[in-house]
Amino acid sequence: MTTVDQPVRAPAIAMTTRRIGIAGIIFGLAAFWIALPPLTVRSVVWPILVALAALAAGIWAVREGERRIGYGAIFSAIFGVALGYFATQTSLGHLNIVIVWSAILAAMLRYATPLTFAAIGGLFSERSGVVNIGLEGMMLMGAFFSVWGDVQFGSWEVGILAAMLAGGLLALVHAFFAIQLRIDQIVGGTAINFLALGITGYLFIQIYGEQGTPGSIAEIPDVRLHLDKIPPHALGHFLDGAIGQLNLMIWLSFLVVVLASIVMFRTPIGLRIRSVGEHPRAADTVGISVYAVRYGAVVLSGMLAALGGAYLTLGFVHSFNEGMTAGRGFIALAALIFGKWRPFGAFGAALLFGFSSAIADRLALAWGTSWQTLFQALPYLLTLIAVAGVIGRSIPPAAVGRPYKKQ
Repeated sequence: MTTVDQPVRAPAIAMTTRRIGIAGIIFGLAAFWIALPPLTVRSVVWPILVALAALAAGIWAVREGERRIGYGAIFSAIFGVALGYFATQTSLGHLNIVIVWSAILAAMLRYATPLTFAAIGGLFSERSGVVNIGLEGMMLMGAFFSVWGDVQFGSWEVGILAAMLAGGLLALVHAFFAIQLRIDQIVGGTAINFLALGITGYLFIQIYGEQGTPGSIAEIPDVRLHLDKIPPHALGHFLDGAIGQLNLMIWLSFLVVVLASIVMFRTPIGLRIRSVGEHPRAADTVGISVYAVRYGAVVLSGMLAALGGAYLTLGFVHSFNEGMTAGRGFIALAALIFGKWRPFGAFGAALLFGFSSAIADRLALAWGTSWQTLFQALPYLLTLIAVAGVIGRSIPPAAVGRPYKKQ
């Protein structure tokens, strides 16, 4: 009887352990959340009690074999109680200035948008088998040429088209060296980044000089929804503050995530991209052109990354500065790894990175720029964690980074 029941019971036990571990992670986050507005618990006892529950769940999960989720719950408990203690010792005035959830969510979406475009671009390239370290350079090209096209023609639409063209051409260079000449894709992508930095820096000085970009740039418009009319009043006010006035490119990024998921996993084109990224030799034998698919995927990758750069200049900062992408291409690549090479996973990771930047901005309002500078380093720390595989091991496409030579 035991031998018959055991195979049936084992998955159920594993699922229960997994759920306990996930509950531990949630409790760890709650240890911090309960000390924030609107709850604003002022006694440190409550964060400690909630964190202890998270710690117990994590230890249980580790002992039962769910090490990744279990350790996640343990770390969540430690950080939750530490941040919860800090929040309880902070004045209510400072907390109410910093923690305005509608403003934080709106800022999170603004910071996550360029990462989302670049991460989805990287998804197409890497799913086809080509590592695209050059996302940073393609974003930078998009940022510069969007302003150039905008100023030249007085239209943000033309600026976006110019950005996509510039990003696609730079991606084509990367594709030629990676696919045709079969050079090391990491080295090639790094060279692409330096090439973009040199091109944009030279053109910026030659065209705009010391004065910088003009102040009369046609900006990408915001979409106004007037959600404050939704009852009840508190909910409508919150939604209006969070998503009631977002830039058009933010809404476009949502659409890109959905379309990327459909194309990659629900269409023949996506199947071809994934097949050449997993088993290029097998794809070639059934008549799929590995070179053509990879070229198309890499060029599309550059165009999407350039959209992220265009949003930075025309929809967010409204100007261009040398090197203004500031490592966002690498963070987007980390978001892709964090999200396990899936569109919604990458989008979720981009939101996490955007949230840390949004919190950094809010901290500056109450405690000055020193706390802002500290929290601005958090996305880069999360990048290291994601690439190191601490939060789950991400398995890339089998043939990514491997040049293919047609027989």
